[in-house]
Amino acid sequence: MSKLKKFFYLNLFLLLLTTPAVTVFADDFTGNDENRILAPYYFIEDGDPSTDKLPLKETDVKTNINGIIAETYVTQIYTNEGQKPINAKYVFPGSTKVAVHGMTMQIGDEIIKAKIKEHVEAKQEFEEAKTEGKSASLLEQDRPNVFTMNVANIMPGDIVKVELHYTETITSTDGKYEFVFPTVVGPRYVSKTADPSDDRNAFTESPYLKDGKTPPGSYNITVNLTSAVPISNVNCQSHKIVTEIDNNKALITLENPKEYAGNRDFILNYSLSGSGISSGLMLNKGGVSGEDTSKENFYMLTIQPPERVTVEDILPREYIFVLDVSGSMNGYPIDTAKNLIGNLVSKLRPTDTFNVILFAGTSAQMSPKSLPATSYNINLALDLIEKEEGGGGTELIPALQSAINIPRTSKDVARSVIIITDGYISEESEIFDIIGRNLGETDFFSFGIGDGVNRYLIEGIAKVGQGEAFVVTDPAKADEEAANFRSYIQSPILRNIKVTYNGFDAYDVEPKKLPTLFAKRPIVMYGKWKGEAEGTIEITGTKGNGEAYRQVIEVAGAQPQENNSALPYLWARARVEQLMDYGTLQEENSMERVKKEVTQIGLDYSMLTPYTSFIAVTEQVRNTGNEANDVNQPLPLPLHVSNNAVGSYTSGSEPGIAAVIVIGVFTLMIGGVRRLRKRAS
Repeated sequence: MSKLKKFFYLNLFLLLLTTPAVTVFADDFTGNDENRILAPYYFIEDGDPSTDKLPLKETDVKTNINGIIAETYVTQIYTNEGQKPINAKYVFPGSTKVAVHGMTMQIGDEIIKAKIKEHVEAKQEFEEAKTEGKSASLLEQDRPNVFTMNVANIMPGDIVKVELHYTETITSTDGKYEFVFPTVVGPRYVSKTADPSDDRNAFTESPYLKDGKTPPGSYNITVNLTSAVPISNVNCQSHKIVTEIDNNKALITLENPKEYAGNRDFILNYSLSGSGISSGLMLNKGGVSGEDTSKENFYMLTIQPPERVTVEDILPREYIFVLDVSGSMNGYPIDTAKNLIGNLVSKLRPTDTFNVILFAGTSAQMSPKSLPATSYNINLALDLIEKEEGGGGTELIPALQSAINIPRTSKDVARSVIIITDGYISEESEIFDIIGRNLGETDFFSFGIGDGVNRYLIEGIAKVGQGEAFVVTDPAKADEEAANFRSYIQSPILRNIKVTYNGFDAYDVEPKKLPTLFAKRPIVMYGKWKGEAEGTIEITGTKGNGEAYRQVIEVAGAQPQENNSALPYLWARARVEQLMDYGTLQEENSMERVKKEVTQIGLDYSMLTPYTSFIAVTEQVRNTGNEANDVNQPLPLPLHVSNNAVGSYTSGSEPGIAAVIVIGVFTLMIGGVRRLRKRAS
């Protein structure tokens, strides 16, 4: 046997001996109760007919979109069809951009307008009302896109209606508009390092119905769309809809209301004829209508970016793909992710380098350093990805840190980290913090896979990482989204964006920093203003081809309008987002200071925040027996998410990750053999 063959087989033997020690990493969850405290669980019907275990009977959603402002009213109807009083708890999602600024509760003919209070005070008042036998409702924010509704003392035969009022903005990408109404909260994996006492993880205890099962109640969605220009190309990729279009108005309803609509995000796309909504300024005078707490003036500035510039000579790039192969990705999501990443990797240029990191209970990467995008290395990556089926936990933080720690081959190469996941984890703020601390020459992009992804994480990664977020709900559209990604990342539209106010006294502007603009998407800014509506607003920047960009907006062309009453809420939401949601201002503010400011914003603008909650209580004592059963309303699993997403990540091994390590070391061995062969020759 030649020396080369001996060298090869000896290293292969050593590799096989050592591989099990580093590839079995989900087993350390087994039997460790501390890591399972906050795991979700399946709903089990106990057969007790006296207690109604599914009191939420109907959810009715009505959204009015006028221009780029959407107002949504969500009505949840609870009915106790059992023989015992109950206290119900229900977890539900919202858009990451919504400002929740109104809630009412109706029991019979009695309608109670909820009050906004500090969270601790509101929760204490709710518990007191529950103990006293009064009916009450409490709305809390667990995440910017996850809320919890608590309803106390629902008596047998009661019909309780709770209505919420949201406001958000709708923006376009390359002239196409998209309105997303999330309907379902996917199960969240809680890291083994997470603090069990962390209040943000409370909702992870929610029970889930098994795959394919839906609650018996109905879920209705209606959208009224109004625009200054004709509406066209209305379609919904998530639900079958009925559309009635009359020039610049459209009514959208569900085609089959009997088909349960609450197990996947409602995604509505439409276009506007002509140029659609152009750059412009909206002014509000006098703050919140009917409130004496704010006499300030607010504005919203919409800036349309220049046309995309095709860059002929694109600098070499390094792509690091971080792929989720955990239990919640089993089946449809992992198959879609394979299709997506396969498309992205196979279309890299020879001058590009890349790497692949797979993560579940732990992570492993294809190579210690990024490899040239040769056909051999691309096929290597495609082979190891194809072996994955999805299993184990979702430890994104170590995988992200591994991606950041990969050594750079050259300072002239632009690095992009692309995270592909459904986002079913609980440590979003920790991930945003890691990304924020490593910004510089690295952009972070995110691909959400599935019908009910964690948009807080997916959108937050891109927002903090100065990149773009994509969501793929249909495997057939994975190629299209991959093409969009390549187009965005290869030709940025506008860099070094600055906004200057000349003769217009603006202050408290949000956001304070504007990232590189990759997509042809309007920039939306909020702020306050003093004095007269006069002067100009100047926007400057650098186009993708290096040319200077300048746009000027005359303030006098906009006059304060009564129907701009949503602007104070939108400013308040943007300010809270900058302070808390993505941690972009936490470095310059202590958490105590942040908490104080966010609490005051919530109280001043009657808005739901992590530190303020809505509380409504009846005056009448309705439950004189003072006994009621606590009911956690079970959630449906998001469409196409398997039972592996609930509880199964606490044990078992993760097949396929071993292949990553074997292939990675095998690649290094081949390199060693080649070097020895060259020396021998």
